[in-house]
Amino acid sequence: MVTNNHIRGNPYEQGCPTRRILDRIGDKWTVLIVGALEEDTLRFSELRRRIEGISQKMLTQTLRGLEEDGLVTRTVTAEVPVRVEYRLTDAGQSLRIPLKALEDWSIDHLGQVLDAQAAHQSKDAPSS
Repeated sequence: MVTNNHIRGNPYEQGCPTRRILDRIGDKWTVLIVGALEEDTLRFSELRRRIEGISQKMLTQTLRGLEEDGLVTRTVTAEVPVRVEYRLTDAGQSLRIPLKALEDWSIDHLGQVLDAQAAHQSKDAPSS
């Protein structure tokens, strides 16, 4: 098996594969799925209930991408009905640290961002 652990990317270069990785990990659904799987192995339906607003299609697509990128493992148990569970790989767990920092930042700065948005909207609103 050939590994690419020694490759160093540069996301500022147009064709660099790190851009695709940044697209994946910067996606809001990825952030929420990785957070939901932080401590638990979850079934598809459990993930869907935990992450309000995600469609079945988007959850499926995001989980497939995360599995393809080696961040999530999918385990199928031959039961009736079939049991499918998802959990973070070691790489997925290591991603949890920076994503948790972004989650915390968004919570800590929510008021400031909402105030800035309101100020911007009132500045752009037509005066009567």
